[in-house]
Amino acid sequence: MRGPHLDIRKLQYFLEIVEQGSITRAAESLRVAQPALSLHLKTMEEYLGTRLLDRSRTGVTPTEAGSLLAKRARAVIDDLTRTEDEVRTLGADPAGEVRIGLPGTIGDIVALPLLEAARCGYPRITVNVSEAMSGFVAGWLAEGRVDAAVLYSSPQDGNLRSRLLLEEELAVLQAPGSRAPAELSLAELAAVPLILPSKAHGLRQQADAAFRAAGVAPEVAIEIDSYANIKRLVASGFGASILPRRAIRQEVSQGTLTESRFSAPGLWRGAYLVYPAGKPATRAQEAVRTLITSVVTELQADGAWPGSRPPPGTG
Repeated sequence: MRGPHLDIRKLQYFLEIVEQGSITRAAESLRVAQPALSLHLKTMEEYLGTRLLDRSRTGVTPTEAGSLLAKRARAVIDDLTRTEDEVRTLGADPAGEVRIGLPGTIGDIVALPLLEAARCGYPRITVNVSEAMSGFVAGWLAEGRVDAAVLYSSPQDGNLRSRLLLEEELAVLQAPGSRAPAELSLAELAAVPLILPSKAHGLRQQADAAFRAAGVAPEVAIEIDSYANIKRLVASGFGASILPRRAIRQEVSQGTLTESRFSAPGLWRGAYLVYPAGKPATRAQEAVRTLITSVVTELQADGAWPGSRPPPGTG
């Protein structure tokens, strides 16, 4: 570092170290010598008067100060990227990278048509799709790692805005041969061991809220944050679970899982497009948000999203 100040390059280096979780991997990614990157980090810590990273044998993790710097660094770099994009593409087609976070049960139906629509309609936009369970996706959005996300609840955070895309029906899945009824109530699940995601995830939060409203204390036998493994455990007889009807359609048709719908009015959850409210979007981000809405609307209208219905008042 040449002087007592922070600049974009220094912030980019620090952010790469945090995101890689390793100075060695960051050096390889940045194509910078590791000793030089280590010195860069040491100088930053001396300048700021605080430790930014905790070191261990497995890598590095940000301290409280480091997490704050990383969050602000992402915001500064995003602002610069947005400004460059707006100046360069003024009067031209939108261009740039847009990062989208999708829960796995939505990514497997939305990602491909979204990428195809972006390639056809906006060839100068690169859409980067990341998938995980909804709790992780919400964390990415809060940390600024993605520019928009599809989540299963409307956030209460005033720094975020949301738009209801559709509602999808949830169902109970059980092992084959379990003589599952066509319909059942939440009360009938009280004595059934359940396999559900942990409480950080939207599906679990909705299930817990539904059980509370029905005055039912469920028996959660296993918590696991993987929809694929939830289905495997159910198929192996470890218990029942609750997932979107669309997400288990293939297994039900193949006979590896059985399905029961909830008694009327059923159990439904919304899928929301969520994005930051506190900063203006790039033209590319606005274009991709519109594409997501269009793609989901078309999938629902064409019957390609089984067990779904349009938002209230639009059907």
